[in-house]
Amino acid sequence: MNKLFEYSNKLVNEVHTNFFRYMYDEINWNNRMICLIGPRGVGKTTLVLQYIKQNLKPVDTLYVTTEDFYFVDNKLTDLADRFVKYGGKHLFIDEIHKYKDWSKELKLIYDYHKDLKVVFTGSSVLDIKKGASDLSRRAVVYNMQGLSFREYLKLFHNISTKIYTLEDVLAQRVVESELQLPLPLFADYLKQGYYPFALEDDFEIRMNQVINQTLENDIPMYADMNIATGRKLKELLAIVAKSAPFKPNMSKIAGILSVSRNNIADYLLYIEEAGMIYQLRDNTGGIRGLGKVEKVYLDNSNLIYALADDSSEKGNIRETFFQNQLRVKHKLVSSKVADFMINDKTFEVGGKSKGQKQIKDVENGFIVKDDIESGYMNVIPLWQFGLMY
Repeated sequence: MNKLFEYSNKLVNEVHTNFFRYMYDEINWNNRMICLIGPRGVGKTTLVLQYIKQNLKPVDTLYVTTEDFYFVDNKLTDLADRFVKYGGKHLFIDEIHKYKDWSKELKLIYDYHKDLKVVFTGSSVLDIKKGASDLSRRAVVYNMQGLSFREYLKLFHNISTKIYTLEDVLAQRVVESELQLPLPLFADYLKQGYYPFALEDDFEIRMNQVINQTLENDIPMYADMNIATGRKLKELLAIVAKSAPFKPNMSKIAGILSVSRNNIADYLLYIEEAGMIYQLRDNTGGIRGLGKVEKVYLDNSNLIYALADDSSEKGNIRETFFQNQLRVKHKLVSSKVADFMINDKTFEVGGKSKGQKQIKDVENGFIVKDDIESGYMNVIPLWQFGLMY
């Protein structure tokens, strides 16, 4: 137990507090049990360590990761019991999905220790969502994604801009003087600005590790797949990377992968929930909110550059950025005449020469242009949609 406290205090003391992710202020830290999920590499561990450093006392707070050798011979419930007897009040558990039967033990911890607050994080989004359903009346779940363009500007270049709403952006309220020469910075963000670890060396190696861990470990472990099936996931992601955005032809993809057509939809959903792709659906989902898939994208533009390399298509990158940034606070659906719809608003995304043809008969239609610094009327610069969280 002493070694756990030493390790916890060391990590808390070393974490920086000069930059906080958007999720930091959105979490209600007063809840008794909090679940923070999100794809690998988006900064979940840093966020919880920052909260500890800024708000809690070392004497009654403990951060642990389930990868610690301590859990080879000890259970989570035993740790919680001992921690509470030590006077513990705040327990943070990282990488929870790597601990077997974690949801059952967290349920017991919640029920047995009324005065203990627990925060747990996980990168295996699928497994966490499955386990969190068992904790539905106990844990409050927050889903965190990678850096917005606004956050990138602050973290990488110490440039501060305010958060704008969609209404602000569409009404041309963005104060462009806050940001000089946005286009070169935006181009860099699209290539390697979505993941905070881009600040460190060997970004490409780290990106490949995120992709491989997700496809070879997280999804197969959740779905009880064998190694051969796990490799099919990588092949499927390669197809998406080279073709996106595309309307999925399940039979054709099944033929390429030599698997059953019925498996493809499941594979795509697994990869989407793990933060590797995004499936744009139509507006026929009703109560369930899951309409028919119209297009499949890679999750973010950094993945495009990592996987598609020289074959990456500019239009794909633009649309990928738009859906990635907007879906944090808005529900996107496909449009019959343009690229996207949000409520009653229609968006066509393109380069600076994009015209009004697709939306000329559409009320509340907007042209989203890349390679322009400022907008006018219903023409909005693409980069400004990265200032919304």
